[in-house]
Amino acid sequence: MAATKTKDAKTKALDVFQWQGVNRKGKKISGELSAVNIMELKAQLRKQGVTPGRIKKKAKPLFGGDKNLTSADLTAVTRQIATMLGAGVPLVQTIEMIGKGHSNGKMQKLLGDIGNKLQSGIPLSECLREHPKYFDDLYCDLVQSGEQSGALETIFERIATYKEKAEALKAKIKKALTYPIAVIVIAIIVTSILLIFVVPTFKEIFDSFGAELPAFTLLVIKISEVLQSTWYLVLAGLFAFSWAFKNAHQKSQKLRDRVDKSILKVPVVGDILHKAAIARYARTLATTFAAGVPLIDALESAAGASGNAVFRDAILDIRSEVSSGMQMNLAMRNSSIFPDMVIQMVAIGEESGAVDDMLAKVASVYEQEVDNAVDNLTALLEPMIMAVLGVVIGGLIIAMYLPIFQIGQVV
Repeated sequence: MAATKTKDAKTKALDVFQWQGVNRKGKKISGELSAVNIMELKAQLRKQGVTPGRIKKKAKPLFGGDKNLTSADLTAVTRQIATMLGAGVPLVQTIEMIGKGHSNGKMQKLLGDIGNKLQSGIPLSECLREHPKYFDDLYCDLVQSGEQSGALETIFERIATYKEKAEALKAKIKKALTYPIAVIVIAIIVTSILLIFVVPTFKEIFDSFGAELPAFTLLVIKISEVLQSTWYLVLAGLFAFSWAFKNAHQKSQKLRDRVDKSILKVPVVGDILHKAAIARYARTLATTFAAGVPLIDALESAAGASGNAVFRDAILDIRSEVSSGMQMNLAMRNSSIFPDMVIQMVAIGEESGAVDDMLAKVASVYEQEVDNAVDNLTALLEPMIMAVLGVVIGGLIIAMYLPIFQIGQVV
């Protein structure tokens, strides 16, 4: 009964405590530690040779609290685990050291919980599966394969490399999409300000002239009047549409699939996303295959990691054909979404028994292609966006000054 209570206590959420104490040399020291309660904290300190003194629970910030854990945070922690395991540090000690040294309280609690369960004898893969929000099936399956093969440090090295490559790829795609969206939003804001606040001032001046205005100027004034009377409706409509689309996108698998299919057809951007999906597919398969995960399971993981519904469905079809005995390169050719170069590399890998190496090379090639495509897109968009901004804002200015030019010619 007592053992059960102890196990239950270890699985509770941890709190962060600030402590002061004296070490074996009689020197006063202080710090922060995560523990279930003060009694457990004192036991931890005594194990470290510290005589505890003043202890208090760390107050939570009034606004915001600890930052939410991101994929980049988990990638950094994975790299730390790989480095420490490679240096020969035991797993439990590795988790404890990283958790206690992390600046984010949520990460401290997460790793503290995992460390407590490890001490109670639960395998690491099972500990991670209890936190699906942070560790997906692919991550847990790879760790499990490392535990079974006795090469956990090698597996963590591969996981860290995989997640770092994935984060770099994600950053490139964000770079490709964020720049034009940001410029378009700024252009809309500037144009709206001109139409709502500047054009009415010119209209008052034109009314005092009593002359007939050019058609272009009348059009701009009409747009300004409509926007002045309905700007709040337009703004509310945009917010309502964004909110409704976001909710529908989260709840409707059909809508997500349709968006994924449509976005691949967008010029330039669709090509970047297509190459990124191939890179994810190849990188995931290379990592899982090298870790000893069966090909059928590896394909299922790759389908989920592809990041696009078109590729997900195609990879699941490949999985079905491979499970029925077909070679993977033939199944990929039947899907009609993979370039010949990728299919040929996989075929060579299957013939030579080095599929993981070939897939890793494919992933590196396409990651580099995504990088180059993003740079080319940025270089292409800059003059195009400047031209569009010049036409829109320049057009508004010309529309406002055109009547003044005409009056000057009459005079």
